[in-house]
Amino acid sequence: MEKISFTAAGKTATLFRCSSAGQPLIVFHHYTGDGDGIFRALEQRNAPACNLLVIGNLQWNHDMSPWPCPSIRAKEPPFTGGADAYLNVLLTEILPQAERMIIGTPSFFCIAGYSMAGLFALYAMLQTDVFDRGASISGSLWFPDFKSYTLQHDFPKRPERLYLSLGDRESKTGNPYLKTVQQSTEELAAHYRQLGIDVAWELNPGNHFQDAEERTAKGIAGILANH
Repeated sequence: MEKISFTAAGKTATLFRCSSAGQPLIVFHHYTGDGDGIFRALEQRNAPACNLLVIGNLQWNHDMSPWPCPSIRAKEPPFTGGADAYLNVLLTEILPQAERMIIGTPSFFCIAGYSMAGLFALYAMLQTDVFDRGASISGSLWFPDFKSYTLQHDFPKRPERLYLSLGDRESKTGNPYLKTVQQSTEELAAHYRQLGIDVAWELNPGNHFQDAEERTAKGIAGILANH
């Protein structure tokens, strides 16, 4: 593995480049850090070989949100619906630069994310046929109208595999938005299965913030399995 850092379209990116050709390319959006902990967690799990692209320096509540939504907590900014614009940047500037750096042609493309980036991962797969597999790890699938949007829109390319997970305490809250997250995630998992998609759905111990790197590695390993 070789670690390569670069900047594209004002975003910072770190590519953990696999030394063998033709391995999958995983796109992961990170709230903070360069992904070192996630890569180490993947190694500890003996996950299948891959190229891991970790993208940061995001306007989190803008880039990862598909449409505007008021703040759900005091002192936090609102969500301003910049996912479409950011997705265009990802597909036209960031991803092509990463592809030029890896060895050979990826056998398939995956997109994964935690929290709002988990929501964005599924939204991106509804907007483009680039990604073959996806992981929404503790994904913010409570987001208003996202479940109904998903039920009304088809994937441009049916995913080969999806991985969905939550902490078992994430919905145990008085917040009217967050309390719906487990029900929404379970309903979407059932919907995707009805479409004939291979879906893994897991509940992990703890709240939204517990064991984030380990949960992320488990999700990425889940969509890499049997490649």
